[in-house]
Amino acid sequence: MDVEALRADTPGCADRVHLNNAGAALMSRQTLEAVTSHLELEAEIGGYEAAAEATDKIEHTYDALSRLVGAERDEIAVVENATRAWDMAFYSLPFQEGDRILTARAEYASNAIAFLQTARRYGVSVETVPDDESGQLSVSALRDMIDERVKLIAVTHVPTQGGLVNPAVDIGRVARDFGITYLLDACQSVGQIPIDVAEIGCDLLTATGRKYLRGPRGTGFLYCARPMFERIEPPFLDLHAATWTSPHSYQVRADARRFENWETYYAGKIGLGVAASAAVDLGLDAIEVRVTDLAESLRQRLRTRPGVLVHDQGQRRCGIVTFTVDGHDPRRVADLLHAQKINVSVSIADYARWDLQPRGLDAVVRASVHYYNTDDELDRMCDALPSAVVHR
Repeated sequence: MDVEALRADTPGCADRVHLNNAGAALMSRQTLEAVTSHLELEAEIGGYEAAAEATDKIEHTYDALSRLVGAERDEIAVVENATRAWDMAFYSLPFQEGDRILTARAEYASNAIAFLQTARRYGVSVETVPDDESGQLSVSALRDMIDERVKLIAVTHVPTQGGLVNPAVDIGRVARDFGITYLLDACQSVGQIPIDVAEIGCDLLTATGRKYLRGPRGTGFLYCARPMFERIEPPFLDLHAATWTSPHSYQVRADARRFENWETYYAGKIGLGVAASAAVDLGLDAIEVRVTDLAESLRQRLRTRPGVLVHDQGQRRCGIVTFTVDGHDPRRVADLLHAQKINVSVSIADYARWDLQPRGLDAVVRASVHYYNTDDELDRMCDALPSAVVHR
């Protein structure tokens, strides 16, 4: 991997240290040009006309995303963001009183809120699977919790508030063994970890463009396995997702684009395809090695600093590194770093109440590396941290 060439193709690397890739990674020059050139075309000839002229580029995005996750192109829907993708999948599933939803303790707030809303509406039970000794979802505990009332296993692959990677493939084996629908939130994993939906065994997978995939904001996608087409119908439809076949009937599309709607961000959609192709061409195996090595190097640096605690869990860890500095609010730490042109973010307990609160954490600083980061940048961030406050 030619890191210097990749940095040269990333305009944002020139002026700051960007360690907020789990929030929004820096776009490459090629992705940026793909987005801006289409916007310029819209301004010159009109939005509808530009979309018609760019049909091949738009359709390429479905090919690129299908290659990225090992799917067929008719199993891919491109939507506004990962939240909309996940909602379209989840709210398509039929529930009734007494059904059980099994999820992880590290689940993200938006997903948890949707679970709880569904529990309130339909009387379903939402249950978190215990973690194992490493902090990841316990597959043996999951298997022990299965009965005929479990209708969904829904898990976040990489939680927003830490570096662990949940065992998605092992979870998939449990789901397949019992014939249970499996929804995987891959928002933080797509783009930094190789994803193969067939190996994972998920029925539904959702992701965003703006994080590790390095695509534009306002883009996301949904994978829906073909067998699900006959089992679920989107929670709402329009004239893109379905055809009005007679005054009193309609026909839902036969592919995953039933989860889309007619109006879309075409410039972003094209840019998403460029970003996905770049990730595939660079190689997800090589990306994972580079990202995980950088992240572990950062953890080692942080552990040598007095009063700094690293909070990442799991047997397998990724590019997200979370930590606290004794005597300093994580928000204040992030502000101090930002003032020195070092981008990090903060995960608060509100985002992960089933995980952070039981661990006694109100908030953590989140530094998330990507392959274009360097050891020098990691040193710069660590040197910029405030000194821990020693309590006597």
